[in-house]
Amino acid sequence: MKPERLTHARRKEQTRERLFDAARTIFLEKGWTSTSVEDIVEAAGYTRGAFYSNFRNKQELLTELLRRHAEEARATLQDIVDAGGTPEQMKARAIAYYSRDCLQSDCFPLWVEAQLLARRDIAFGERVREFRLERLLQVSAHVRTLVAGDSGLSMSADALALGLLSLCEGMLFYRSCNPQTVTDQTIQSVLAECFSSLLRRQGQEKRHGEHGAGAGAPCI
Repeated sequence: MKPERLTHARRKEQTRERLFDAARTIFLEKGWTSTSVEDIVEAAGYTRGAFYSNFRNKQELLTELLRRHAEEARATLQDIVDAGGTPEQMKARAIAYYSRDCLQSDCFPLWVEAQLLARRDIAFGERVREFRLERLLQVSAHVRTLVAGDSGLSMSADALALGLLSLCEGMLFYRSCNPQTVTDQTIQSVLAECFSSLLRRQGQEKRHGEHGAGAGAPCI
């Protein structure tokens, strides 16, 4: 059986993906700043010409990597939201999701590098801010799902989402600095307490509201 003859477009796509995969591996090993175009093409088995016929520069590769990582996170979170279930089931899935996001986020150092680069490059900075805003809106929507709306909360779902993301990123940062202190168990325990407190507070607010409504009923 003859091997399938690839079209020019398909060959170009394969070249682009091999360059991307090589870049991702080296970025994660060495960091974006320390990786050269030569490093990428050598690992992928191509020439500089092949690189520049697919990507304008390393920054475009970094943008694509961040975009794909953000899309994967969005799709996973959407699956969790769509699964529904009881409050306890939803809480358990939320803890597992954010714990996994903290424990397995190998791209976090690249997001840090991207944020530093964004301070020096306006166009790139806009792109990074778009990714981060989309993430914030996704988590805010998840918080609303968990608490069945934010009418009974002491602060908005957007503010709670900001706090949750800040907590996760802060633990990731400290984990990278001192993994002996910020263990897997520590991260899971903190997130479990965070979601337990959130849902417990919502339950208390709801019961208080129902009690207040009942007490006022005879006076109507």
